[in-house]
Amino acid sequence: MRASILIDPERPKVKRGEVLRMIRDAGIEVTQREPDLGVVVGGDGIFSDYGRLISIPLLFVGVRSAETTASKGYLAEVHFDRLSEALEEIKRNRYRVLEYKRLRVAINGVARGEVFTDVYLEKGADSNCLRYHLDVKGKGLAFTDSAIANGVIICTSAGSTGYYSYIDKLRKSDRLEPDSYTLIGGDEVGVCHIAPVLTARDDTGYLPLRYTVPWGSSFRLSLTRDADARLFGIVRSRRGIRVRAGDYIDVRPSANTTRVIKLGPGFA
Repeated sequence: MRASILIDPERPKVKRGEVLRMIRDAGIEVTQREPDLGVVVGGDGIFSDYGRLISIPLLFVGVRSAETTASKGYLAEVHFDRLSEALEEIKRNRYRVLEYKRLRVAINGVARGEVFTDVYLEKGADSNCLRYHLDVKGKGLAFTDSAIANGVIICTSAGSTGYYSYIDKLRKSDRLEPDSYTLIGGDEVGVCHIAPVLTARDDTGYLPLRYTVPWGSSFRLSLTRDADARLFGIVRSRRGIRVRAGDYIDVRPSANTTRVIKLGPGFA
C-alpha cells in the first residue's frame, strides 16, 4: 500500500516528518507518485481544498487543539493522536470509501475549478453589501433570486456543516450553538444568502434565505452593481477571485467525485 502526505503548505498543523514517521511505522510506503490513498492532515479548509483537486481516496485527519478558535474539523474521520490506529485499520482493509459529488465553476464561460464542499461570493474589506441576481434552473424549476447581502453560498452535502449552516448556529438568537447544523442530502445542492438585508424571488413575494434544489440544477450568479466582491472555494488564495459587475459565474454538476475513506465506529 502506498500513501501520499497532504498538509497545508503554508501553515501546517503538524510537521510533515511526524506524519511520515507514523505512516512508515504502519508499514505503508510514502510516495507522491501513483499513491493508493492520501493522508490529509489539517482542518476543514485544507480538507475542502485537497478534496476538490484529488481523485484518490482521502483520509481526513484532524488535529486536536485547546485553542478556542482552532479548526473544528467537522469533516475529520480521525484525529492525529489516533492516526496510527487508523492506518492499521486501513492496512487490514477495515474501511470503506464514500464518493461525494462535486460542482464545477466557470467565470465568463471559462472553467476555473471544482468544488468538494462549497463555493461562495462574499464582500471584501472595501465593500458594503453586494447586490446580485442568482438564476437557478433545474428539472421542473426556474427562478431568480435578487438580493442585497454580504454574499451567497452554494454547497454540496459535504459542505453543509460549514458556512451553509450559520443560520442553525444562530437560531436561538441570544446565544451561539456551534454544534447545531442542518445536513443536506447527496442528491441536493444547498443555497444560502449570507446576512441579507433583502431577498426577493421573481414576483412571487417569497423572500428566500436558505434552501435546497435537486442535484443537476445549474446556477448563474451576477452582480448588479460593482463592488469589492470575492469568489472563494476554487483557489487556495485567501484573497479569492475578484468578481465585477458584468462578470457571470456558472455553477454546475461535475462528472468528477471526491472519494473519502470512512472507518468503523469510534474513530470520528
